[in-house]
Parts: sequence; C-alpha cells; structure tokens
Amino acid sequence: MRSLFYVVCFFLFFTISSKAQNSADCRTAIPVCADAPIFSEADGGGDIDDFDPDVIRETGCLEKGSVSSANIEHNTSWYVFRAGTGGQVGFDIEAMAVGGGMTTTAEWDFAVYGPDVDCADISAGVAQPIRCNYEVNDTEFTGIGVNPENGQVGAPFLTGSQNTYDEWLDVQPGEIYYILINNFNTNFDGDPEPYSLTFTGSSVDADQNTALDCTLRDEFLGLDIVACDGDPDIILSALNSPAGADIASVEWTVDYDEDGSDDATLTGTGPFGAELVVPSGSSGRYFAVITTISGTPLTVEHPGGILITFYGDPVLDRVEILDTNLSIDPDKNNVEFFVVGNSSYEFAINGGEFQDDSIFTDVPPGLNTVIINDKNGCGITEPIEFLVVAYPKFFTPNNDGFYDTWNILGIETLINPTVYIFDRYGKLLKQLDNNTIGWDGTFNGRSMPSSDYWFRFEYDEDVSNIIVAKIRKTHFTLKR
Repeated sequence: MRSLFYVVCFFLFFTISSKAQNSADCRTAIPVCADAPIFSEADGGGDIDDFDPDVIRETGCLEKGSVSSANIEHNTSWYVFRAGTGGQVGFDIEAMAVGGGMTTTAEWDFAVYGPDVDCADISAGVAQPIRCNYEVNDTEFTGIGVNPENGQVGAPFLTGSQNTYDEWLDVQPGEIYYILINNFNTNFDGDPEPYSLTFTGSSVDADQNTALDCTLRDEFLGLDIVACDGDPDIILSALNSPAGADIASVEWTVDYDEDGSDDATLTGTGPFGAELVVPSGSSGRYFAVITTISGTPLTVEHPGGILITFYGDPVLDRVEILDTNLSIDPDKNNVEFFVVGNSSYEFAINGGEFQDDSIFTDVPPGLNTVIINDKNGCGITEPIEFLVVAYPKFFTPNNDGFYDTWNILGIETLINPTVYIFDRYGKLLKQLDNNTIGWDGTFNGRSMPSSDYWFRFEYDEDVSNIIVAKIRKTHFTLKR
C-alpha cells in the first residue's frame, strides 16, 4: 500500500508542477525531490514577512537594492529538500520563456540555507545562506555545481565575476535545506516568469530516486514545530499540498494526547478552509485530509501529520539523593533533578557550567543551588536552593565563625533524628537532635583534643507510607 501511495503522489506532484505551483513564503516552502525537473514560474511577488525591508537589508550576497519599495525578495519562489543520501548536491535554474527559449527579462538569483535551520531565523536575518549568487546573468543558467551551458565551475560569490554558479553542497542524510529563488528584473512589473529547477551532483547521479528524501513531499503541512507558551499563534496551510490548486475542501483533526486517536475535528479558515490557526499552548499532532475537485482524497501518510509542541518555563519537580554520604564519602553526594515537562533541559549547580545530564556527582553537603535552562529557548529559572542531608567530615571549633560546631546538615528535615557522638574508646560525649545547634567540641566544659570521633545516627524514613528505622555509623575529624 505504501508503494502505491508514492506512485500516486509522484503523478500528482509533477502534473501540478507543470501548472506552475509556487510559494513565496519560507514557511510554506514547496517540498521537492530529485527524480524529475520542476517547471514553475515566480508569481510576481515575495512575502514581506520573510525579510522586513525596513530591517533586513541583506542576507548573504542578496541585498535590498536602492529602490525604496524594493525588498530582498523579488518575484520569489521557496523550496525545501531533505537529503536522502550523502554526497554532492547541486541544481540548475534555467530561465524559460513561453514556447521555449531564453527569456530576455529573467535575472534569477538564489540563496541556500541550512542544514537544519528554522524559517524564523532565515526571515529575521539570523541564519545566513551557505550558498548564494546575485551576479548579473549573461547565461540561461544559474545554480550550484557546474553551468551546463558553458562548463563554468561554481565558486564562492564575487561581485563582477559573471560566474552565476556557487560551489557544490556536501550533504549528509537527513539534513534539510531551503532554497530561495527570485527574479530581480520583474520585481516591479508583477509579471510571472517561468523557469525550471533540476537537481544535479554525485549523489543524484548515483541514484536520483534516493538522493533527496521524497517523503518530504508527503509532509505537506511542513516540518514538526517547537514553540513556547505565549508565542504567537501558528498558522498551518494545506495549500502547499500535492493537490496544488485542485482543492475542494480540507478537513482538520488533532490528536492532543499523541495516543493515535483523533480528539477533535477543527474548522479551517481561508480558501477551502485550507488554513488552520493553532493557538499558543495547543500541543498536538495535526492532520489535514484534502478532497480535491476531481474527488480524490489525499492524506498525510508519512510520518503522519505535523507535531506541534509548546513548552513552558522549566519547573523543578524534585531533587533525589542517589547516594547519601552518611554511609559513603561525605564529599561524594550524587543527586538527580526532575523537571515538570518534556522539553530538553540543561542544569548548572552552585554557579558552575551547564550540563545536559540531570545527575550531578560530588555535590557538597548542606545548602546548594541549581539553575535549569530550557534548551528550546522557553525559559530559565532563577537559582533554586536544595539541601543535601549529609555530615561535614571535619570541623574547627576555634570561634572564628567557620565550622565551629558539628552536626548533620539538614537534620531538621528528618523524622525523629538522634545523633550520638563517641570518642575512640566508645565513651558517649554528646547527644544531638533536630533542635540542637551542634557539638562544639567540648565534654563537661573541657575542650576535646584534635582527633577522629565516631557517631551513630538514628532516624525514621517514610518508605511507601511505612516508617522504617535507619541507623548509620561512621566518623569525622575535630581539628584545632
């Protein structure tokens, strides 16, 4: 059944390509494949949301230009592809004219972004193109690799070089790239300009059916989206589907719980109900079922809809002590942090460096702090205090204000704690509880000498609602 779907999708895609399907917006970039040329035409405009002409004046070799009403985008088309195999990938953009031949007005330029960048970063000018050409065309072709018309080898962009080709892309499987194509000459007359886009390169020559991952075409809602609570609403569009303009209606459903079942049927907006507004915070997997004018139903088959995940500020759930130094080493406390939520987090304790692992070793006894950062950019906590119940392995009762008494740090958090301190002969010197400040190193008013002293620590612990008595025995050092 899967192979049948691909065959159907192949037929629809290239039938529609001949009808000049186009997208002027990065967010709805047309997914493309390497198994045939794409014939299209830029429709005389560009989506100003991609590059605000009052803010973004250049991106790579592309620039706004001197005309006040100009934009980086001129008569624009956007494409996106995902590498299926590793190797060299390039493409040829050929200027076309109605009935064949070269058009005298085409002045095609391009920029390639990737791998794995976000459209928001592209449109804000944060992500810069890795391949680009803005050179004056005296040839029918521009692109990446080698110009098939004159054999000119691609090179980094250089103004005035008259080389309309940039260097090959070296891709790895799974990497995603965006292609911006625009025609500078027709920016102001609004006339559509035809062109063809053909992929080239060693990986395409080796197997054009696998060089680019054709399943990306099936994901017509776009790539999965990660956003933050409070971000603007997300608009999904089914207009960029393999059905192209052949849409009669669109039915939207959502699986909020990711359990494989539809939780709600939603109402789209715009032409044919083909756009869906997803409010901030509405995480789920969204599906669109398109009924074409010809009556053929199309659905997203792989991997199944588009997953939108909203993340909030990180919230610390709990801290667990993995090993207590009451029975091991007082300087080797291991703790693990648990966060409410399923985003990606990094942690830093006591002002140190961030790490991805939520487990920290050698955490000192007593009061510590942790900072939690959401790696998806959805928030960072202030320092959060946490207590490691443990004992100091030495103390110095010299009245200097530092380590003048000894006690179990965090003893006040335990159930029925009692500490018995002995000298090396087993003589009881002091008894402590959760109301005692600690031992000051004296016995009957006399200062005890520098030495190791032993203690027995008894307390109760709630284990699954059952109070269990605990006993620990070890030693510490008095220094004078």
